[in-house]
Amino acid sequence: MSRHESGLAPSRLAIALLSLGTATSALAQASAPAATLPGKQTPPFKSVYGKLLSVDTSLNNVLMTEDGGAKLAWRFDARVVAEAAKFKPGDPVIVIYRQTGPGPKDKRVTAIAFPGSAKSPIYVNLTSERVVLRSAAGVNGSCSQTTGAVSESTIPAGGLAEVMDECWCCAPAGEACTPASKSGLGKAFLAQCFK
Repeated sequence: MSRHESGLAPSRLAIALLSLGTATSALAQASAPAATLPGKQTPPFKSVYGKLLSVDTSLNNVLMTEDGGAKLAWRFDARVVAEAAKFKPGDPVIVIYRQTGPGPKDKRVTAIAFPGSAKSPIYVNLTSERVVLRSAAGVNGSCSQTTGAVSESTIPAGGLAEVMDECWCCAPAGEACTPASKSGLGKAFLAQCFK
């Protein structure tokens, strides 16, 4: 799960505070390519790569320094923050989110991942509902296109799943998504899945 594997460059922000439902960032970020479901346009996906600075459990914030040096604050549900608090400052971290509209506040976080924290790609469902985790092989090291069969695992709230394919996505149980995020060795904590 490195910046180079995903093909997505980190954004340049001074300080941003992003929440699960709505982002409160005052700055816009460039869009990444969107994945497409048949007949539907999926919101563009993005990832921010960096190092963990600290976790503030009283404010439900995770603070990080992205690879370009900007400091970012992300607001999560208490369950996600409790898991993030188990990691040390300086640990690599990735925040995966969707740009849901044209404005800087139009963001929804899907997951926070800690590369190298597991020997395989492990996804922990910290949403309040069952979700489906879909995965597929990428094309030429990229998830902008996938090939072959799509694997599906239903994960109960609080459950986990291992993914062996290169690309993944998650959606509420019974819904579909297009595997467009790069997987990697480590744990990812699913904060919000949507189609």
